[in-house]
Amino acid sequence: MKTTPFTDIHIALGARMHEFAGYNMPIEYSGITDEHLTVRNGVGVFDVTHMGEFWVKGPNALTFLQKMTSNDVSKLPLMKGQYSCMPNGKGGIVDDIFVYRYENEKYFLVVNASNIEKDWNWLMSNIIEGVELENASEKMALLAVQGPKAIDTLQKLTAINLSEIKGFCIVTGELAGVKEVIISKTGYTGAGGFELYFYPEYGVQLWDAIFEAGSEFGIKPIGLGARDTLRLEKGYTLYGNDIDDTTSPIEANLSWITKFVDGKDLIDKQLLQKQVADGVARKLISFEMKSQGIPRSGYDILNENNQIIGRVTSGSILPGTKTGIGMGYVQTQYASTGSKIFIQIRAKVVEAIVK
Repeated sequence: MKTTPFTDIHIALGARMHEFAGYNMPIEYSGITDEHLTVRNGVGVFDVTHMGEFWVKGPNALTFLQKMTSNDVSKLPLMKGQYSCMPNGKGGIVDDIFVYRYENEKYFLVVNASNIEKDWNWLMSNIIEGVELENASEKMALLAVQGPKAIDTLQKLTAINLSEIKGFCIVTGELAGVKEVIISKTGYTGAGGFELYFYPEYGVQLWDAIFEAGSEFGIKPIGLGARDTLRLEKGYTLYGNDIDDTTSPIEANLSWITKFVDGKDLIDKQLLQKQVADGVARKLISFEMKSQGIPRSGYDILNENNQIIGRVTSGSILPGTKTGIGMGYVQTQYASTGSKIFIQIRAKVVEAIVK
């Protein structure tokens, strides 16, 4: 398995480790509930170095990204990012990604760890003249510092006024004595915070500085288990579970990042426009269990007549409440907020409400 600059630290701290996307990654330290609540109420640090990073450069970089990604890249000012996805030419999704406009003809893409090779091959197979691609995934480490106390923690380490960085924006500067750190006001927890991109050789230096700065706020390392419950609580999709090559952005409630503007020759444009106009047969929902039960991926979703109307794609217990939460696809007529659905949990049928 691959390692990150922090693997030895995770092991020394007693983290439960497991393979994820080819990396030896921490799943949990003090327990998912404790870590989840730490991020919601204070500050936690995720090692997400396994994520992939690409540079897209050249005079035709914008034209290329307008074709390859669903959102409107032309609207990005310098040092601003957007959530987006890459249609696969068959109505599905290659990956969901972040796109940042770093310079006039230079863009920074952040892709999912399990899709690095797949995304790279997809981009290369569609490359056009005037575009240069660079896979920087092995040259970058990434820490996500998340929670309401993230800004107080990191502000101790930099002269950059972090409160002036708007959401989805990035700056490059010095942090904890390390130069050329890309500081992004993003994260996939819904708790606020920052993501830090830097050269791997500075990883331990940054880790130690961040934990010293955050000690007064009860900072803790957080594993991928709590990362999953945090994103699920907010209804954020996970590639491979809630979206994949068989789900369209329209079915997945990603119409808001699917733009059909003049001059944007988006892959699957006509198909996706037709889905918007005509509607789709199924929709992705978030739901909450009305009584005890843990919804698991693959469980059937039923209507009041015990007819199968869909399937769970993600599910867990919400830490701190013991309430079951999940996501899944259902027939569109059952996708409205407040709709009553039922989850088949082995021999038991448990009521749930669409959120």
